[in-house]
Amino acid sequence: MSTSIAALPQGAGYAVVVGLGFVFSLGMIGTTYILRRYQKEIITAEEFSTAGRSVKTGLISAAVVSSWTWAATLLQSSTEAYEHGVSGPFFYASGATVQIVLFAFVAIKAKQLAPEAHTYLEIVKARYGSTAHWVYMFFAIATNILVTVMLLTGGSAVISDLTGMSTPAACFLLPVGVMIYTLFGGIKATFLTDYAHTIAIVIIILTFAFTTYATNETLGSPGAVWELIKKRGEESPVSGNAGGSYLTMQSKSGGIFFVINIAGNFGTVFLDNGYWNKAIASSPASALPGYVLGGLAWFAIPWLTSTTMGLACLALEDQPSFPTYPNRLTSDQVSSGLVLPSAAVALMGKGGAVASLIMVFMACTSALSAEFIAVSSIFSYDIYKGYFNPKITGKKLIMTSHFAVVAFGISMSGFSTGLYYAGVSMGYLYELMGVIISAAVIPSTLTLMSAKQNKAAAILSPILGTAVAIAAWLGSTKSLYGSVSYENTFEDDPMLIGNVVALLSPIIFIPILTIAFKPQNFNWEILKNIKRVDETVEILEAESSNKKVDDNEKMEPVTSTITEYAHGIAEERRAIAMKEEEENLRKASKTAGIICLVLLLCFVILWPMPMYGTGYIFSKKFFTGWVVVGIIWIFFTGFMVCIFPLYEGREGIYTSLRGIYWDLTGQTYKLRAWQNEHPEKLHAVQSQISAEIHRNENIEQIMDPTSSPRIDEKESASTS
Repeated sequence: MSTSIAALPQGAGYAVVVGLGFVFSLGMIGTTYILRRYQKEIITAEEFSTAGRSVKTGLISAAVVSSWTWAATLLQSSTEAYEHGVSGPFFYASGATVQIVLFAFVAIKAKQLAPEAHTYLEIVKARYGSTAHWVYMFFAIATNILVTVMLLTGGSAVISDLTGMSTPAACFLLPVGVMIYTLFGGIKATFLTDYAHTIAIVIIILTFAFTTYATNETLGSPGAVWELIKKRGEESPVSGNAGGSYLTMQSKSGGIFFVINIAGNFGTVFLDNGYWNKAIASSPASALPGYVLGGLAWFAIPWLTSTTMGLACLALEDQPSFPTYPNRLTSDQVSSGLVLPSAAVALMGKGGAVASLIMVFMACTSALSAEFIAVSSIFSYDIYKGYFNPKITGKKLIMTSHFAVVAFGISMSGFSTGLYYAGVSMGYLYELMGVIISAAVIPSTLTLMSAKQNKAAAILSPILGTAVAIAAWLGSTKSLYGSVSYENTFEDDPMLIGNVVALLSPIIFIPILTIAFKPQNFNWEILKNIKRVDETVEILEAESSNKKVDDNEKMEPVTSTITEYAHGIAEERRAIAMKEEEENLRKASKTAGIICLVLLLCFVILWPMPMYGTGYIFSKKFFTGWVVVGIIWIFFTGFMVCIFPLYEGREGIYTSLRGIYWDLTGQTYKLRAWQNEHPEKLHAVQSQISAEIHRNENIEQIMDPTSSPRIDEKESASTS
């Protein structure tokens, strides 16, 4: 019998990769037009990279969930369940949730100390200078490269095996639609498509869960799945698991993966400029709840997905509906991430194949968009503006961002294709990433957390940590297995040693270097010297263009708010707002520290450790409860990332829909009257400039109303 799991024709692969990609591109182009026409949005360089620093909690949470839902989130977590049982899903989910939650604390500090930064690398440069800047740019770009090639190798492998589509073709075609809509909409396109992708992923996860645990003829209930998994453990005991069972949290290999997962994912969160982009783009009030709630919402996605699909794959392997029946999946197929699609085909036939194909496509493309924005921000602000053209205009910044998106997308397609021909799998890259990048996590975090860390410690500790980690990884492979090969370096112990050394070795290097070269005692106020590019001219020009209703009607440019800002009239208000914002962020920082500590203890110690230590083997009732909690949690995820963003954005959605209705019914004059009467209400560019004045929702309460005329009053007076 064939061991291929292809259940769909090649045309289906091309239809999803090319067709669905262009659908999203056209949708984003349309959305950009709607925002420009009905909400007066102006795509400046600031808007392209930061969305005006005004994104609300729900959309931040959806973006975090979508960006953290890689191909590996769905595929590698299911592999862990297939190999280790119920411990795998929890160790994957818990080991990658703590970083998001802890990052909320760092994000708050970044917004507090450097409110106008675009990347965390700008903060490094302002504190330590150019040498450190280049060191951390290496680690940031290495992180983006590793994440991107994991997305493309994992996604293309699944698409190829489901449809027979050429893997290199998938590597090159997957990024095309993403590049198009990212070029048109910038980071806002990332947020909006993240939202749409997350809805699709959550719906498919629920479909898989209810099929497995409620409606499937062979399975159909948690109890039936428990019985089949119990039987599988008796027939093929799992080495290192308590009682050889798949139904226990005590798993030696699962525990090793838990540590590897924690170490590696610290690097892919704290060093990925994509997460800093989202933190910078959030409004001050949204950064903390956005990341904490996003992390909690994300937990259910790998946990329930892999508890469902990984265990379903185990349970159905001896059924005629299984795509490789009567053979089990080979080790290469497992490491390539084919557990989930195999289970989907066994559960739902071609419908399952289509669902898993769309699911993987959504996971790949949404995360790809975040990586493109991350790299384009680094290239534009840190490299081109930082070293070649410090006085660059906003228009040229957008051009360089566009160039970076296209160049990075094409080069990563080529690199992923090379890895495919070299036989390097997504699973290998996932476990290797911590060895390569995690040595920079602690020194980069201390850049914002400790005034004492000096330049030498910041520069040398990640370099030394990476060198020692690679040496430990390869040295332990040689010592334990006698030779260094692809297979041997992929073993649990060498990967564990390399990842742990990479993450923790700076704890030794940093104090030694700080003492040897004396503490820095850094003045945090210096970080406030990081400034935005002045785009007043571009905004004024766009304002003039936006105020023309048609070619035959010329209107004067609306310059009330923007001209006041340009001439410094609003500076006093801006200073008051920034002071209030800084105080709010200082309080939020303390709250974030407490929340992060509590959640860290729950996810890493209080929940898993007692179950691991006792070697408890799940009873049928306990397993049923375990599944029910996962399903309830995914409904919380659905509310948090699908419904709540709509509620928060209800006013803008209503405004846009009303404008579309007026246009379709020939009542454009109403739209014109509304725009003239309320230019500030519809003026989305207030996220860039007016937000400087209205940074805090309570700003009017702390201002003296007699100090200067209110902007809306002046606008009304000028109109009358």
